[in-house]
Amino acid sequence: MMKSALKLGAIGLLVAAIAGAPTQLLAQTTNKPAATRKSTAEKKAPSDKKRTGGGVHGNLAAIDKVAKTITVGKRTYQITSDTKISKAGKPATLEDGVQGEYVSLGYHATDDGKLNATTVKFGGPQAKNAENTKAEKKTEK
Repeated sequence: MMKSALKLGAIGLLVAAIAGAPTQLLAQTTNKPAATRKSTAEKKAPSDKKRTGGGVHGNLAAIDKVAKTITVGKRTYQITSDTKISKAGKPATLEDGVQGEYVSLGYHATDDGKLNATTVKFGGPQAKNAENTKAEKKTEK
């Protein structure tokens, strides 16, 4: 009788362990802890940095070979020794530029407010103005 009671107790403990094991396994998680999120006020805080560079394209309004500056639109850009100048895909110099010619350039602003040109490309696709569109309409008819 004693042996059967011990067997019954051992079997009961084994059944309880097996029945309790899945609940223990379900309680464990492999998820990583939640990352701390920054508040939206911190994310959208205005920065004190202004845009310091970019690109522009248009017709060359003025060119000053002595001061080494070019003007596109209303802005004047300084040509430095680091400026890469090209025309029709080939290396060029500032003297190759012609007023009224299409130009595209990349620039960056310095701390003192000057706009230094990093790349200058003379020529390229012509901006369509009123005279060009009138000429195109006449040739189409």
